Amino acid sequence: MDAVSQTMSVTIKTDDEIEKMRVAGRLAAQVLEMLDGHVIPGATTAELDRICHDFIVNEQRAIPAPLDYKGFPRSICTSVNNQVCHGIPGNKRLKKGDIVNIDITVIKDGFHGDTSKMFFVGEPSVLAQRLVRTTQGAMRAGIAKVCPGTTLREVAKAVEDHATKEKFSVVREYCGHGIGRDFHEEPQVLHYVDRDHPEKQDLVLAPGMCFTIEPMINAGKRHVKLLPDGWTVVTKDRSLSAQWEHTILVTNDGHEVLTLRNEEQGSPRQA
Repeated sequence: MDAVSQTMSVTIKTDDEIEKMRVAGRLAAQVLEMLDGHVIPGATTAELDRICHDFIVNEQRAIPAPLDYKGFPRSICTSVNNQVCHGIPGNKRLKKGDIVNIDITVIKDGFHGDTSKMFFVGEPSVLAQRLVRTTQGAMRAGIAKVCPGTTLREVAKAVEDHATKEKFSVVREYCGHGIGRDFHEEPQVLHYVDRDHPEKQDLVLAPGMCFTIEPMINAGKRHVKLLPDGWTVVTKDRSLSAQWEHTILVTNDGHEVLTLRNEEQGSPRQA
């Protein structure tokens, strides 16, 4: 697919749609903010799922997008330690030293807001802390490149360079995605430079495009496998994995982070 046809397949949001995306993004961020104090030793991920579900449905009057999406059985994704993504909340209790990614997507007035955050359960290892912070830095490095005229390749290179300089590896099987009325839209947003298929990253960003940047970074090798539940992805070598995610809007002169949390207010929402 050439750059022109790629651009045509990517939805450009109208001003009204952008306002609805802002609302959905803020609601998704609020769910993660609400969870502070709940991700503690002894809690189960099923309990966290129930807390989030009740908050989204009863307080926000919104819809938890993952529930029943292609058969997914819960309202959030919880990926612990060596789980890379799409972990199904269950009855296993969190313990001190665990790291957990909580992935939230809400639907409000027909539009999606998608974000995730890493949580520490008690005091994690030095390696876990470095992995989590590097992964967040990799996401931010990619976000910083987003502006009209930039290509997806430049975004991917920034993410990959930040992770690999710390000797961590970037998962290749899963990527960011366009988002709006649909959970997953064009374009695919890779977090590494695809040298075998460079045309995949030729897309030039334009105002009104909206997509996620959500790198999954492993402490060991990049290879992953899918568990028999059909959803949970883990590292093949059982090494730790981390992920952070934001929904990004391309603006006329830069970008806007639609899922920015209050704790991140020192970070630029717009650039």
